[in-house]
Amino acid sequence: MPASSPIDQIAERVERLLVRHEEVQRTNALLQEQVDALTRERDALKSRLAAARTRLDAVLERLPAEPPSEDSPA
Repeated sequence: MPASSPIDQIAERVERLLVRHEEVQRTNALLQEQVDALTRERDALKSRLAAARTRLDAVLERLPAEPPSEDSPA
């Protein structure tokens, strides 16, 4: 098998780099989809947390300021 010319070697390397670039782009797109999904999930959880805090604050507001003492009638 004859030795490849420098141009052929460069062309092969460029082809391999292009294939690798496409693979990296696909991987990046998949990772971006995961980031987007996790961002949506995080935002939904933050919203649920805020709603729960609001409900908890409302319950706390309805509680008496001080617990009844043992001497006072129930």
